Amino acid sequence: MARATWVLAVTTTLAVGTAIWLYADNRALRARLGDHTAGSATTPTTIENLVEAATDPWSRARHTGAGANAHGPAPALPEVKPEDRLERRQRRQAEFAAMFGRGSNESADEYRARIVPLIKTGLAIPRARAEELRAQAEAKAHVTAEQAKQLDTAFDKVYTNVLDYTNKEIADGVLSPYERNVSGLLEYAGGLGALLGDANGQIGQVLSPDQVKAMSDSGFEWGEYLGLEAPWEQLDPPPPAKP
Repeated sequence: MARATWVLAVTTTLAVGTAIWLYADNRALRARLGDHTAGSATTPTTIENLVEAATDPWSRARHTGAGANAHGPAPALPEVKPEDRLERRQRRQAEFAAMFGRGSNESADEYRARIVPLIKTGLAIPRARAEELRAQAEAKAHVTAEQAKQLDTAFDKVYTNVLDYTNKEIADGVLSPYERNVSGLLEYAGGLGALLGDANGQIGQVLSPDQVKAMSDSGFEWGEYLGLEAPWEQLDPPPPAKP
């Protein structure tokens, strides 16, 4: 597989992780919005509330024209210092670690119960689109049902190798939700690209050169497809964060 192909496969994998993170973050925001709405709904406007608002010294001063300083400065929230880029990156890393890291007392099964639904939901739409694109490309290349079945069988071995490799990198701390490791990520990307590259040779054993070219000319990319279809939800949980 050409260098550009495995780079695309790796960036697709990273995009998958980002999509899952955005989905989880969006769900958390919706939950907080729901809590806020529910809390607001339980505080109806009553005569007592109106009287309390009317007797508030700053509100009364504003409505009667007594002046803003009649009762001293109005209460104000403390000024929030804007984040710089480094602070924002640190905060997001902490949020990522809190969401995808493993608690000190969290079992492997508990971790999977929490994370696997996020992965499946985050990948559902991209995977459906990838399957649709593959079907369209195979139709243009006149790929038979038997050939498609042979490809799926070959990909099962590729996925097993990808999961074994990724699990080892997780266990060794190369891939960790707790810290940034750019050099480790690049090292992992190179190994992942090589594994996905092996699939290219297996594809060539099932499809004819004309079929491979027809699928490529249609815009379909095997590296992108494999990066999405790998069963990432079956990965081993990371170790708990070190105290």
